[in-house]
Amino acid sequence: MADAGAEPLDPTLQDLLDHDSLKWIFVGGKGGVGKTTCSCSLAVQLAARRQNVLIISTDPAHNLSDAFKQKFTSAPTLVNGMTNLSAMEVDPQATQTDFSRVDDASSSSFLGDLVSSFPGIDEAMSFAEVMRQVQTMDYDCIVFDTAPTGHTLRLLQLPTTIQKGLDKLMSLRSMMGGALDQITAMMGVGGDAQGSILAKLDELKAVVEEVNTQFRDPDLTTFVCVCIPEFLSLYETERLVQELARNDIDTCNIIINQIIFDDAVVGSKLMRARIRMQQRYLDQFDDLYEDFHLVKLPLLEEELANKSS
Repeated sequence: MADAGAEPLDPTLQDLLDHDSLKWIFVGGKGGVGKTTCSCSLAVQLAARRQNVLIISTDPAHNLSDAFKQKFTSAPTLVNGMTNLSAMEVDPQATQTDFSRVDDASSSSFLGDLVSSFPGIDEAMSFAEVMRQVQTMDYDCIVFDTAPTGHTLRLLQLPTTIQKGLDKLMSLRSMMGGALDQITAMMGVGGDAQGSILAKLDELKAVVEEVNTQFRDPDLTTFVCVCIPEFLSLYETERLVQELARNDIDTCNIIINQIIFDDAVVGSKLMRARIRMQQRYLDQFDDLYEDFHLVKLPLLEEELANKSS
């Protein structure tokens, strides 16, 4: 039993570990703040409590292989030394699906060209393909090690953006009715090719709608912001938190990394100046996010390394 007069412990990510219904956990923030280290650590801790955990890197500059000292690909691979933690590094280019190549007969399809001309459709298809793969796998929790903030926000906005675009396309399809069949016939495309494209659109729409619903459910999805006590990182964290709120995505955990603590410094003016500077921003984090779990991690003497290999 805890001592009634003891200082309360700093908040941790224990709430995530105890939240058994969470399926999607995104870890993101400004580049270079320690997202990969935090997401790997979280995935390892989750694997100690969940039956099957997957960590996915969506950052084009993948670091999972370096963090675990093991080569990963776009297919899930067990992490060395683990029995229920797998990792994969997603290559967006490799998962793209070109609507104009649904089959050989549709390579010049008017409808395929129309769909392919939609802004962001390739990125949307990459996203949908990844989510489709993940949903068919037997994982009860998926951790995303995301790219820096701008790419992450675009990724999280894709379900809403693409759902709106597909709704408009489906509406256009209904409005055109028989005219669409006549146009595609004039282009020399048969009903089978057109049907294949429309079937892919329907499939994409179903996946996006389901993901959209799950991402907005705080019992299923949350976002962990990682930052450091500096101005640019504070500014970008606030931008990220605001955008997540606008997209109805839950976020209540912020990891403040690379903190220099007083007891780690002896006789260095430079380090004491850094401590004072960091403390100003730590105070601002406390003021801005008093309702959040702020997890404060120290700057270590050595970089973290995978001990299982």
